[in-house]
Amino acid sequence: MTVDWSWIGDHTDELTSLTVSHLQAALTAVLFGVLISLPLAVIAHRIRPLRGFLLGFSNVLFTIPSIAIFVLLLPVSGLTRTTTVIGLTVYTLVVLLRNTVEGLDSVPAKTKEAAKAMGTRPLRTLLTVEFPLALPVIMAGVRIATVMSISLVSVATYIGDGGLGQLFTDGFQRNFPTPVIVGVVLTILLAVVADALLVALQYVLAPWRRRRA
Repeated sequence: MTVDWSWIGDHTDELTSLTVSHLQAALTAVLFGVLISLPLAVIAHRIRPLRGFLLGFSNVLFTIPSIAIFVLLLPVSGLTRTTTVIGLTVYTLVVLLRNTVEGLDSVPAKTKEAAKAMGTRPLRTLLTVEFPLALPVIMAGVRIATVMSISLVSVATYIGDGGLGQLFTDGFQRNFPTPVIVGVVLTILLAVVADALLVALQYVLAPWRRRRA
């Protein structure tokens, strides 16, 4: 299987556009996933009867095939980027919700009691004590969700979106391997770079871990 390097040179603008589109879809889904999972995780952490329901429901959503989710959303949002983002967001929830709950569970009870004894309000304790201490576990979930979303964007090709996934369709239809290889390589690079940037972000957001190390 050989690569036609001249094809790559002739399609630089298209590859750039597809890469940006691919990344935008994945990151938007992760962002919405974080915004949805954080309050749900707090509810699941503090209201135990709802914990099993919320985690179980997210697991059920995760079992739905990705293509099926996109197809089910078509009557609602049509052949648009919205369908792609909603479908990807659904898949991020199972990872983000579970990791956030586990992160909050890992915060020592004595630490929360100390904050309460100092007169810290519950909301401030959550934002300044619990979330920072749970950050490593939460960020692990964000990293997994980001890599997963980047890999799943290509599936949206079946509804006319898909970013770099369009290269796979083009290559298979024409029996021309170069677009397929380029699409795979760029997808892997996006995942690796995004994961590295999230590791750096966690390093910046958790300075106390650097001092302890």
